Amino acid sequence: MSYNVHDLLDDRAAAARVVRAVAPDVLCLQEVPRRLTTELRLPPFARDCRLLWSGGRRGTGGTAVLTAPRVVVHGVSRGRLRVRFPDRTRGYAAATVSLPGAGPRARPVTVVSVHLGLRPQQRREHARTVLDRVGDRAGDRTVVAGDLNEGHGGAAYDLIAARHPLASPSLPTYPADRPTVALDAIFAGRDLEVVGTPDVGVDALDLAAASDHRPVWVDLDLREGC
Repeated sequence: MSYNVHDLLDDRAAAARVVRAVAPDVLCLQEVPRRLTTELRLPPFARDCRLLWSGGRRGTGGTAVLTAPRVVVHGVSRGRLRVRFPDRTRGYAAATVSLPGAGPRARPVTVVSVHLGLRPQQRREHARTVLDRVGDRAGDRTVVAGDLNEGHGGAAYDLIAARHPLASPSLPTYPADRPTVALDAIFAGRDLEVVGTPDVGVDALDLAAASDHRPVWVDLDLREGC
């Protein structure tokens, strides 16, 4: 699941209800509270979502990866993406994860939460940096998820999709009350089979109240050679 939570400035309880309705194993967040407020505000939100945060805020640019208690976290990383002042800081957060009992055909998967910039050239540079630092290293067992600030046909979007095909439905996600543009997406490496998007009972009022974005989610089969 990927969700831009608008710095938790809206209805935090509604945002947590949206996450609990989807019940993801891995949640990629964008626009989490930044700087020193991260440690104060993100852990309570994670608990409300019934998820865990492995910590580490410096350099993430307001991104984070939360995981369900059953998920094994093998390692985490993060990195800053270059912007021009006074643009909002940008970055990514990544976690290498697996599911217990998944068997020998389910090697760990690296999941990356990204929030690309507002300038087209900047977004392309950000996408290339994330892919070079994380995507290529993890190969076809990479998931890239986040708010791209552009859709299909954008240079950054197409760059990511060329290496890791789109896995989530291409549906409008912004603005949350009446979405008209698809800014949020999940891409998955070719070793990961898209099972589908589960139809869950997410309250429409909660979606409108929780953030200015709607989330996206997808089920993936982590076994190789499915």
